[in-house]
Amino acid sequence: MEITQEKQDSINILSLQGRLDVSTSGSLDEKLTALVEAGEAKVLVDCRELDYISSAGLRVLLSAAKQFKKQEGSIALSTLNPNVKQVFEISGFTSIFPIYATREEALQALS
Repeated sequence: MEITQEKQDSINILSLQGRLDVSTSGSLDEKLTALVEAGEAKVLVDCRELDYISSAGLRVLLSAAKQFKKQEGSIALSTLNPNVKQVFEISGFTSIFPIYATREEALQALS
């Protein structure tokens, strides 16, 4: 999996490409933890090129959401493909994360 990181205004954007599973979730966990430790409050995870997410990937995102909430920050997701969105719906994670159809909608909501 590839993770591209950029910043737009005060929002950190992590774009995921490939598969988020037990073998790749550690690298996303490291990036999200680094953002929390740096005091960053707003993160958008762009899933446009994310092909698959496992329970290990869901755990990393849930853990990050809890960490950001502790410091009054927020994490949002955008552009989930149908397969990935279905995993979020089945697991009940759609009630935990704000999920936006486009990156632009997510950026506007986080602003």
